[in-house]
Amino acid sequence: MLILSTILAACSSDGSSEGDKVTLTFGTHQSGIPRTGIIQEMAKDFEKETGIKIEFQIVPDAQWRDLVKAKLASGEAPDIINVDVDPLSLNANIRPEQNAIDLTKEEFAKRMSKEILQSVSYKGKVYGVSFAPTKIWYVYYNKKIFNDLGIKPPTNYAEFKAISQKIKDAGITPFYMAPASGWYQVLPLFETGPNYEKLNPGVYEKLNKNQMKVQDLKQLETVIKQLKEFADLGYFGENFLSNTVEAGIDAFGQGKAAMFLRVQGTEQDIVKAYPEMKDNIGFFVMPWGDNQIIGINPGGSAAMIGNKHSEHQKEILQFFRWMTKHENLQRVFDGGEGNLTICWPEIKPKLTKDYIDYESKHEKGTVMQAAVKYIDPQWMDIGKDLSGMFAGSLTPKQVLENIDRRREEQAKVLRDPYWK
Repeated sequence: MLILSTILAACSSDGSSEGDKVTLTFGTHQSGIPRTGIIQEMAKDFEKETGIKIEFQIVPDAQWRDLVKAKLASGEAPDIINVDVDPLSLNANIRPEQNAIDLTKEEFAKRMSKEILQSVSYKGKVYGVSFAPTKIWYVYYNKKIFNDLGIKPPTNYAEFKAISQKIKDAGITPFYMAPASGWYQVLPLFETGPNYEKLNPGVYEKLNKNQMKVQDLKQLETVIKQLKEFADLGYFGENFLSNTVEAGIDAFGQGKAAMFLRVQGTEQDIVKAYPEMKDNIGFFVMPWGDNQIIGINPGGSAAMIGNKHSEHQKEILQFFRWMTKHENLQRVFDGGEGNLTICWPEIKPKLTKDYIDYESKHEKGTVMQAAVKYIDPQWMDIGKDLSGMFAGSLTPKQVLENIDRRREEQAKVLRDPYWK
């Protein structure tokens, strides 16, 4: 409670002035900005040019979404709020009409990609600024470990399970899972959503029209059961419930874990920390539920939202305009976490031939949380449920029932006509 109170107090500043100097508070969760520190570094340069200071308040991922809603409700939210966005959840997460500065007429709004505009807009108005890549989550694997054990990347769950057993028998953690961060364990459920849609054409629409429940989606239940099986068989390692996302690169780079889930460009981060891993990293689409479709998320990353209730809206806009200058966009891209794309068409992507070739051989589809309502806003709650399932306090069926219950609650709060 004491820690949370300190965080709340730290985030409560609505910007401050000292003489002519203005300080803007920038509230974000840990994974909302690059670990490289590029955004903080650029903010210092912005201060040198303008005299406007940016004060970062960085909160653990697991607390951020609830904290944002609490601070908005109390009128004490930061000047700049970094929130996760996708085409469906902006209103549920932040109520932009009431709380966000309208950026529609800003010049930079016209330069963002059409894909990300869906995620930072509501009712035809633009409310956010994002530096999101085209986010694809792949399973990355250690080629040497695979070669030494005579195993190949799996194309279905049975193969995935078989190679994991061989890796475990060799004394290596097969797959690095990070439940302590709150969100990571949820990825397999919904990033494989295009496979559900392929096997059940129209399922996204049926879910959005409340014509079926999430618990009726048998393929999703299968994925949850498979995650539970991986945990029970020790494929996530011992005491894995305390693992964090941040520690994953070390576990993988040191050869302690043979596989983990990451986004495109991760190999650059790994090689930077562990040069011996150069040319030793492969990737494949996650095969839970026998999935072989690449999940594409048109949002899936954080966006900066200007607090409509701030006393310093002019300075917030000044910061957004500065950050979206061409040379500064390039700087964010180059100084980030190795992302190979960015949601600004004017910046040339860095996709390698390996990715281009792999994508050309696989189907693609939209991930479930970006196409089905009331999934993303409860992401962290689902993470808690999955952790409970790993610990033995919830069943897969109960996890699904909880998802449906929260969907109904959110739909009714937002007066969705399909939930009467």
